Amino acid sequence: DLPLRMAEFGSCHRNEPSGTLHGLMRVRSFTQDDAHIFCTEDQIQSEVSAFIDLLYQVYRDFGFEEVIIKLSTRPEKRVGSDADWDKAEHSLEKALNNKKLEWDLQPGEGAFYGPKIEFSLKDCIGRVWQCGTIQVDFSMPGRLDAHYIAEDGSKQVPVMLHRAILGSLERFIGILIEEFAGAFPAWLAPTQVMVLPITDRNNEYVQKVENALCGGGFRAKSDLRNEKIGFKIREHTLQRIPYLLVVGDKEVENDTVAVRTRSGKDLGSMTLSQFTEGLATDIASRGRTTLED
Repeated sequence: DLPLRMAEFGSCHRNEPSGTLHGLMRVRSFTQDDAHIFCTEDQIQSEVSAFIDLLYQVYRDFGFEEVIIKLSTRPEKRVGSDADWDKAEHSLEKALNNKKLEWDLQPGEGAFYGPKIEFSLKDCIGRVWQCGTIQVDFSMPGRLDAHYIAEDGSKQVPVMLHRAILGSLERFIGILIEEFAGAFPAWLAPTQVMVLPITDRNNEYVQKVENALCGGGFRAKSDLRNEKIGFKIREHTLQRIPYLLVVGDKEVENDTVAVRTRSGKDLGSMTLSQFTEGLATDIASRGRTTLED
């Protein structure tokens, strides 16, 4: 039954000229959240519409509200009939208009095998980078000898939709690093919590706290080095770890943790369960609600 949707993280290789390479933003080898959808021509619009909803949901979770959209139409050299192109271009255009989205037309910029919509994001200094895309493909299904049985019993060749939400994962990560200046919200931070003992005699309790956090599914580490607590707080603040838990004799005695944020705010002492409840809310809200609120 159609539509048939398949997705993977695929490795892509492009022989980009050395002068165009740019950090994580433009590379010769990258990973893409690649997906392909086999559908009928009548299903193109609904599939594109569902894809747009998913793309905007993902972008908003990462904090991106402004999306630049371009619709690329038929080039001079192309496969497929004009009737097929008319229907595909109309389906893409109607899907965008039904969402009341602003978009620009790029005549003749489509691929030889079908029209496409490109979704671009701006980085922190205003540069525009293409990320998501959805493309109609009239060529590949026939080359794959793909077919389906229509309602009238005839054998028909489906349409293929190529789609990616993030596009190059490396590029998207680069945009995120610059957008947040490394200060990722807790749900994205590689290390969400750092537990710091004031003295060596607090190490056992610190490891207990770390194990409890990791067991609860949080990304936590401890710093048991024989360094002054001020040095460790400063170092991990510069590493932009969202939350620092400072443990001294008082915390061990009361079975609590002293919570600090990377902004330097002291949230005071609380039980570990109180902290994890707040952290879980922070993560679930994608950083819209934090322990500082």
